[in-house]
Amino acid sequence: MRGRFAISFSLSSINSPFAAGVNSVVFCAFAVSVSVSVSLSVSVYSEVMGSKRKNREVQSDDDESVKRRTKKVDGEKPQLLPSMIKNKEKRSALYAKLKHEKKTEKRKQAKAREALESRALELGEELPPKKIPRTIENTREADETVCRPDDEELFAGNDADEFSSVLSRERVPKILMTTCRFNSTRGPALIKDLLTVIPNAEYYKRGTYDLKKIVEYANNKEYTSVIVVHTSRREPDALLIIGLPNGPTAHFKLSNLVLHKDLKNHGNPTGHKPELVLNNFTTRLGHRIGRLIQSLFPQDPEFRGRRVVTFHNQRDFIFFRHHRYIFETREDKQANANNKDTDTGEEKKTLKGKIIARLQECGPRFTLKLTSLQHGTFDTKGGEYEWVHKPEMDTSRRRFFL
Repeated sequence: MRGRFAISFSLSSINSPFAAGVNSVVFCAFAVSVSVSVSLSVSVYSEVMGSKRKNREVQSDDDESVKRRTKKVDGEKPQLLPSMIKNKEKRSALYAKLKHEKKTEKRKQAKAREALESRALELGEELPPKKIPRTIENTREADETVCRPDDEELFAGNDADEFSSVLSRERVPKILMTTCRFNSTRGPALIKDLLTVIPNAEYYKRGTYDLKKIVEYANNKEYTSVIVVHTSRREPDALLIIGLPNGPTAHFKLSNLVLHKDLKNHGNPTGHKPELVLNNFTTRLGHRIGRLIQSLFPQDPEFRGRRVVTFHNQRDFIFFRHHRYIFETREDKQANANNKDTDTGEEKKTLKGKIIARLQECGPRFTLKLTSLQHGTFDTKGGEYEWVHKPEMDTSRRRFFL
């Protein structure tokens, strides 16, 4: 205070132009300092308030996310989920607890269902309906081309299609097998296994012949089909089936090949004509592919050989298997005194009425996926395609074409 008073007194006591100028400079400097201090304090205040506001917003967002992640149950508190816990040990402990609770609840439901079934059997009532699990197959998209048993147009078309002469036993199936031009040892090895599966099949080396000339030669020799095994990088990757004389031509992608010699505990097939099983070819396209496959095999199987060839369609993948089967009757030994022979004292064997079937795989084993179906015989330039698979057709996991 003494310094400020002395300066103001001395400046006010001197009445001169110099004193007035000094006084104006002092007041300007004072005003500038005051304005700077005020602006600094305002900026600091705004920063503090802004940080508080941001913290409140982040906290509110976290609360909302926690509310969204919590599992609400009617009349109970929100359930804590493992994904909300950051501590690994606590999260794993909570997950194990929830899994154990779910397992015990499932066991209780199974016991209650068994009790209802046993009670219904005792009282002679109808059994409670079994639950059908939801799968991709039974929840597939609706398809207008699914075949129906009362479809007269379908059965009328079967009598006039390209396979009717073979399937009605007017012609005997006769198959010509060959490979692509540049093949490896795996291609002929697959054909060697297929020759044991398909009766009346013959193998010819491809050489440098064009496929159209091979088809013309097979037509002249009265073959009913031509099978071409395509290899890429020393591994069979495609299968071409050409129906003769008027087609159609089906191109399949081949994968997951296991040859006869690579199967563990494989069986050796006999020379009998095999039985043929076709599963889940439900649409018009699947029905046509099924008849194409059926035309490769004779229509009079020899059941004495106990051979069965299966083409199982599941999600548009055709699984090929070749088995031998045998039926057996189980024998059970009962150690009761009533079953003992009075003379020898040995136990008698009593036959049970339960008959079981045992399978032995003969091979080969592979998977097919249809890529195209063409009208007529093989023609890459002027051929008309009935169906071609394109990537934009795979719009859903539940959409199938076969």
